Amino acid sequence: MNIKIDNMNINYICEGEGEAIVLLHGWGSNITLFKSMTELLKTKYQVIAPDMPGFGGSDEPPSAWCVDDYVDFVIKFLGELGIKKAAFLGHSFGGRVIIKFFERSTLPFEITKIILADSAGVKPKKTLKQKIKIKTYKAGKRILSLGIVKKLFPDALHNLQSKSGSADYRAASPLMRQTMVRVVNEDLTHIFSKVTPPTLLIWGENDTATPVSDAELMERLMPDAGKVVLKNCGHYSFIDDMYTFNRVLASFMNIPL
Repeated sequence: MNIKIDNMNINYICEGEGEAIVLLHGWGSNITLFKSMTELLKTKYQVIAPDMPGFGGSDEPPSAWCVDDYVDFVIKFLGELGIKKAAFLGHSFGGRVIIKFFERSTLPFEITKIILADSAGVKPKKTLKQKIKIKTYKAGKRILSLGIVKKLFPDALHNLQSKSGSADYRAASPLMRQTMVRVVNEDLTHIFSKVTPPTLLIWGENDTATPVSDAELMERLMPDAGKVVLKNCGHYSFIDDMYTFNRVLASFMNIPL
């Protein structure tokens, strides 16, 4: 399905009937990865999942966005669909957007339950090696951005950028790279205590992108949060062990199996 939000074409799914549950995907991902849990959830709920701007079948945002811009987008998107009450599930970056809701004094919808799967939100501490790498990259970027250097070596800056950063960063367009930098550098731990709805944290024990220690911090600071750690799973725990993940999700959402 397709809808226009602020002149952006947004691809989304809306399947099933009942109370709404909104699925927000991770960075560099899209709604196709939610197929298994969508099939489960739509037996009892109306499942709504957008490709967020810059991902999947949706247009890129008009400028480099921060997390608040994505919050504004979700609010407008759900407003267009007339959603006034919903549960929310977010993987990685999608979880970050959900947590950020609770920095707002009011929302136009009620949040009944939250599922955070390998969610982002804790700014990782950089190792000495990472700090040196970042400083080296920034110094190189400054030099290669000089007018005379760009004329002499027109491809040097692009080559440096293509070799630097994470796989997600390298795969992103220039605009989405700017967006990614703004998004990942925001720490949300000060909001955790405001996340008051019943919250299920599902994590892969081998997650290196958002380690289990992040889930432990969320569980400690969120008033009504509980944690389930899946064995032998990484950052995509809902794919690595689809069977167990869906059983845990079904229990939390009161779906008979």
